[in-house]
Amino acid sequence: MAYNNPYGGYNAYRQTGIKTASQGQLIVMLYEAAVSNLEKAINLIDEQNKIAPGNIESFGKCTQKVQDIITELQVSLDMEKGGEIAQNLMSLYVYFNKVLLDSTLTHNRKNLNEVLKMLTELKDSWSVAAQSTANTQTQVPPDRPTLNITG
Repeated sequence: MAYNNPYGGYNAYRQTGIKTASQGQLIVMLYEAAVSNLEKAINLIDEQNKIAPGNIESFGKCTQKVQDIITELQVSLDMEKGGEIAQNLMSLYVYFNKVLLDSTLTHNRKNLNEVLKMLTELKDSWSVAAQSTANTQTQVPPDRPTLNITG
């Protein structure tokens, strides 16, 4: 039997993984998608901070996806319960979005690599935390809109 979409099974598997992941695992997935998209965007910039005309749209899509993910991470912060950690994360997310916005004009690899390094460190930290036994399974409420992190 031929498949119209060779990735259909993967996408269904990915969506099931997202719907059954713990909150910590969801955060790790968001960070993974942000890191992946930022790496793609950086790879489209040459050493002189230029983007080939044919890659401008791809660059914009990648950076916009990263901004969407960071915004999702921002709105998920519980500023009351999270205390200083939530405040520090909010500051980082604001900074990340500022650099990403600036990069649409400047295409500055150095600044984007700095954000990539910090996002990777946060992803790694959340990955360790998500593996702890204290992290319980949670379902995404059916009435809550979800962010497509698959690309």
